[in-house]
Amino acid sequence: MPPLFTSLCAALVWLVFSVKAASQSPAHAGEWVVLLHGHGRTALSMKPVEWMLEGAGYRVVNVNYPSWRVPVERLADEQLHRALTTRVPADATRIHFVTHSMGGILVRQYLTAHELPRLGRVVMLGPPNQGSELADKFKSNALMRWLGGRNLPRLGTAEDDLPQRLGAVNFECGVIAGDRQAFGWPRLQAGPSDGKVAVASTAVAGMRDATTVHASHTFMMWQCETLRQVEHFLENGRFQDAQCTLSNEKP
Repeated sequence: MPPLFTSLCAALVWLVFSVKAASQSPAHAGEWVVLLHGHGRTALSMKPVEWMLEGAGYRVVNVNYPSWRVPVERLADEQLHRALTTRVPADATRIHFVTHSMGGILVRQYLTAHELPRLGRVVMLGPPNQGSELADKFKSNALMRWLGGRNLPRLGTAEDDLPQRLGAVNFECGVIAGDRQAFGWPRLQAGPSDGKVAVASTAVAGMRDATTVHASHTFMMWQCETLRQVEHFLENGRFQDAQCTLSNEKP
C-alpha cells in the first residue's frame, strides 16, 4: 500500500467518523469498549476503531501496553486488570473488547483467570488463535527470539505454545481475518493469510461468528469494511455480509 494512499485513507476514516461522532446522540449509554493493540504496536494503531466506536455512542478505553518486553500473563494480570479497574467506571452496564493480533490472546488469557460479570462481546482482528507460522520462525535461533521479544516466539502453532493452551472461548466472540498478503513478508504455507496469520489460524473453538476482509495484518484497522463489521458484531452478536465500497483495495 503506497504511503500517500494510506495517509489519504486514514484521513478519510478520521473525517467520516469524526463527523458521525459530532452529530450522533449516545446510542450505547453505559457501554464501554476496551481496545487492545497487537505485538509491537501502540494504542495509536487502534485509533480508527476508537473514532468509529465513539461515533456510534460507546465509551472507549484504548489501552497502551508493553507488548514486547512483558509476558502475556503479567500483561493480563497487571496492565489489563489495572485498566479495567481504574479506567472503566463501576456503573458500566457492559464491557466489550476489540483486539488486534496478540491483543486477542491477551484478552483470552485475562478471561481464563478473571471473572468479568459485565462482559459483553469480543471482536478479534487477525488473532493468532491457533498460533502463527511467523511466530514459529522467531523460535528458530537466539537472534530471532531476541527480535521477537518476550511474547512473539510464544505465539507459535505448537501444542505447548500459548494460543493452543488457552482452550475454547466461553464468551460471545467474533473473529475477523484478513486475506491480503503484505508486501515484503514471506508467504505462509497454510493457505490464505494476512501476511502474518493464516485465515484458518484465526479461528477458535467456541467463537460465535467469523468473517474475512481483504486486508493485510498491519492495516486491517484502517479498512472501512473492518470497522463496519466490528460495529455490527458489537450490536448484533454476528457479522454482516454487506461490504463497504470504500474498504477494499484492488489486488
